[in-house]
Amino acid sequence: MDLQGAARAPREIDTSGLPMDQAQALVLDELRALTERAEPFAAILLMPAPAEGRTPAAPASGTSTADRVRTLKLIRPGLTALCRGLAFVAPADIPAERAEAIHSGEQLWGCPTMATQDVTAARAWAGARVGG
Repeated sequence: MDLQGAARAPREIDTSGLPMDQAQALVLDELRALTERAEPFAAILLMPAPAEGRTPAAPASGTSTADRVRTLKLIRPGLTALCRGLAFVAPADIPAERAEAIHSGEQLWGCPTMATQDVTAARAWAGARVGG
């Protein structure tokens, strides 16, 4: 296996079948692991569709929003230093607050982002960001 080629290949994180709070926690865990490798990377994030009948104020199971914010703050320096791009693949009908977080790019994540509904476009963009 070509380890240099593997290091350049974007990491695909598929959370599409999970509840949103679990998906967000998994994304942060995966991004933390990528930053701990101390190598440049890009990632494709396959995000879940909104839950039927769930309002944004509904209690989440698993990690809290505050926990996720703390985790993002902890890994943000590594994202800024190492992440060449995060490509979010999300359905068109996501709630406004999720769309805002995805589109906030470097301001929130510390690295370039793109959002699309097209996984092929996300893979191409992320691949180009890491030269893979």
